[in-house]
Amino acid sequence: MSLWIKICGNTSLEDALLAVNAGADAVGFVFAPSPRRVTVDQVAEITPHLPTTLEKIGVFVDASIDEIVSTIRASSLTGVQLHSRSGPQTPAQLRAEFGPALRILRVVHFGPQAAEQSSAFASDPNTDAILVDSRTATAVGGTGITFDWTEAATTLFQNARDRKVVVAGGLNPANVTEAIATLRPWGVDVVSGVESAPGRKDPAKVRDFITNARAAKSH
Repeated sequence: MSLWIKICGNTSLEDALLAVNAGADAVGFVFAPSPRRVTVDQVAEITPHLPTTLEKIGVFVDASIDEIVSTIRASSLTGVQLHSRSGPQTPAQLRAEFGPALRILRVVHFGPQAAEQSSAFASDPNTDAILVDSRTATAVGGTGITFDWTEAATTLFQNARDRKVVVAGGLNPANVTEAIATLRPWGVDVVSGVESAPGRKDPAKVRDFITNARAAKSH
């Protein structure tokens, strides 16, 4: 099973193509308050120029179902990443609307309730994968901060590949090898760790991140 790699927080076609050419499986676009926030119109201009095999994931935080559905259609997204306190109704509604082709990821923030949330999401037939991230008082993603991988390895990441658990939060080219060795995740997701500035990717960091991640998975 190959490692799923997502380069998130893209704000331009140039950066999205950089991820494609470096070997990413997916790119992410943030439709929520963030230095990397993009509009539907911006993404609608980018996605037609990307390979059909590339996953285009929209990141949403407590958005309404109508907003998510309209954004998927207008931006030609192939998946969603849901940072939300909502119950299983949102994934169920999205599955009913778009069918099995839409990739639906639910986000769990490392902390006291993470294991309970992860179990609930894992039992939801409409959730395709679980993304474990760190958070701060002001940001629910893109924090550049890692969580306790050693603790997570024995809880959230047990049988991570079978359950499709993705690690995010503070990853970069220098530490992704350790993260993969410790957690053995199904996938990895990076934002700030491959940037030259918020919303702008560093070509060398993107290439190094993907190269190191692929090499780590092969061992």
